Amino acid sequence: MSELLTIAESVVERAVGDEQLEVYVSRGIDTEVQAYQGEVEKLTTATSAGIGIRVLVDSPQGARVGTAWAGSLDAEAIDEALREARDNVSFATEDEFIGFATPDGVAAASLTLVDEGVTTTSLDDKIALAIDLEKMVRTADARIRQVDSANYSDYVAQAAIASTLGIRATYERSGAYVSVEAIATDSSGDQTGWGLSAGRAPHELDLDKAAADAVRRATRMLGAIKPASMRGVAVFDPRTTATLLAIIGGALSGSAVVRGRSFFADRIGENVAVEDFSLLDDPTDPRHFGASIFDGEGLACRRNVLIDHGRLQGFVYDTESARRAGTSSTGSAARGGIAGSPSASCRALQLAPGAFTQADILAHVGHGVFVESLTGVHSGVNPISGDFSVGITGLMIRDGQLAEPIREVTVASTLQRMLLDVTHVGNDVEWLPGVAAGQTLAVGDIALSGS
Repeated sequence: MSELLTIAESVVERAVGDEQLEVYVSRGIDTEVQAYQGEVEKLTTATSAGIGIRVLVDSPQGARVGTAWAGSLDAEAIDEALREARDNVSFATEDEFIGFATPDGVAAASLTLVDEGVTTTSLDDKIALAIDLEKMVRTADARIRQVDSANYSDYVAQAAIASTLGIRATYERSGAYVSVEAIATDSSGDQTGWGLSAGRAPHELDLDKAAADAVRRATRMLGAIKPASMRGVAVFDPRTTATLLAIIGGALSGSAVVRGRSFFADRIGENVAVEDFSLLDDPTDPRHFGASIFDGEGLACRRNVLIDHGRLQGFVYDTESARRAGTSSTGSAARGGIAGSPSASCRALQLAPGAFTQADILAHVGHGVFVESLTGVHSGVNPISGDFSVGITGLMIRDGQLAEPIREVTVASTLQRMLLDVTHVGNDVEWLPGVAAGQTLAVGDIALSGS
């Protein structure tokens, strides 16, 4: 880690005249294993390193920024990236709101987000995890016709950021995952289901849980029918709730708000959800797989309350979007890699746990639909207008119990309406890969279009 910061600082020291430099250096190690019918079908291990450089020059109408990157930390590659970034400044558009982050005095949280088990576990043991998982699912139930894929993957990622404005930051994290997709069959046809387990290192993974989840989800969907259209309560399972929260989090990005691309724009202080709905973005909570000590601009990550008991409290900002909004960064800049520039983004969303188990929620709902998977999210959800229309698979809820499986159903509402129609929030929080944790969530007055 100190090596990456040394590299970043050495480039920053090459600033000339009035130019400002921001340097982002990263390094990572990744492993992926895919098993099929007891054999390794795919195996990759990769080590990557690179640097992203931004050069800012003040102009009469604001500032211009040139960006360049290199997929190597060799001296020649770094020199070329710096020259290219300086050249690109002349092609950039002047913008009065563009600027680099400056230290804001917020202390960084003390987090341990790396488990050495990722690097000390042998490759043979990692391969065995994928093969064992595939076998467990394949032999678990006579109705399992095939395991479409059984996968193991892990990573260790490190980064350092330095700038001429005094930013100095380093952070690292690790992760390990297993996932499996099962195909079940009977006289009605095939159905699929997938399971997963995630942790910081291989020793935290639960193969039994992942296998049982995939088998249960696949087999209970056998015989799925297209139900009659109705309007009622939809109960989202933790995974689908996590998807909903990620969509809502995108609309809570300051970058989206200042550009008029969010249905939350100009609504600070309004009651946008039911009182039991409190949403925060907290990268300082190590249970999140998106947790981090510093953001993509080198500012300390912090806990940001976005919706408090239904009332919209604020948005997440990076430096640029904060300037456009006339406020300060919330330490929420994210990068898509060495080639990307920072932008405001939620990275660790969590809905405050409610008072209900999933069984409690089903019992209280009585009759409705249980949503186990979503399709068409990217095309069916509009974060600007809030329109929500996606395909689902799941099960009917009858007399407070899960009943017959359903498919080819479209659920429709608006995100604005859904937030105000939440009836129950679960206490069954699942920490999932991605930007949001999930838990069971019941939403009323949703239109279901079937046969």
